[in-house]
Amino acid sequence: MGYPKDLLSSRSMIEHGKYALIAPEGLVNNTIPGFENCITSILGSPKLGASFVDYIVTMQEGGKNREGFGGQLDIETFVYVIEGKIIAAADDQQFVLEESGYLYCPPGTKMYLENIEAGESKLFLYKQRYRSLEGRSPWVVSGHANRIEYRNYDNMHNVNIKDLLPTDLDFDMNFHILSFDPAACHPFIETHVQEHGAYLLSGEGMYNLDNKWVPVKKGDYIFMGPYVQQAAYAVGRENLTYVYSKDCNRDAEL
Repeated sequence: MGYPKDLLSSRSMIEHGKYALIAPEGLVNNTIPGFENCITSILGSPKLGASFVDYIVTMQEGGKNREGFGGQLDIETFVYVIEGKIIAAADDQQFVLEESGYLYCPPGTKMYLENIEAGESKLFLYKQRYRSLEGRSPWVVSGHANRIEYRNYDNMHNVNIKDLLPTDLDFDMNFHILSFDPAACHPFIETHVQEHGAYLLSGEGMYNLDNKWVPVKKGDYIFMGPYVQQAAYAVGRENLTYVYSKDCNRDAEL
């Protein structure tokens, strides 16, 4: 970027254990073993207060992960293609994923990634420790979000949602895409035990984080911890849309 031409400033906001808004302008490259020709930034993590780890990965031409991502017996992983085109592989299966493509790998299954775009491909990457349930086990899931139909969110015609993973009890989390038409909003300010890691795919809005309204836009990352009040208004001329994770299908632990 070169030398600064103005006072240093940032839109990012961090409240450890509660919430975070991380603007793309402040991201730095983290060297992650196994990722070649990749610019990788760690977003949400246990150091922030999250129970998972989120990454934004820009795979440059020839970028790949030959060693595999995840694979531990209690770690599940997920990748979502923001832009570009990759090959994602798991359990001797290969998937060509373009924009909106995704792959979920259950515990014990390594995920292999390779950029096949002439330029760069950008990925939203995730890992979490799986909470097992007797008699249940998840499986490899892949698809493209753009091929899944939206449904109304909480019976509102101007807010829509889609599930990227099955809602079966075999899965202890899900990824969703939530989209607000211009001027749409949540039906109420949510307060719940679940936590989220969200990447904004399009639009602009105002987001309530712990009862503080902050402006957000495409390219931002938001972490929302358990019981943090949260809601959004869409502003501007295009939909406010984001992909996000949510823990589900399990009881609270003592």
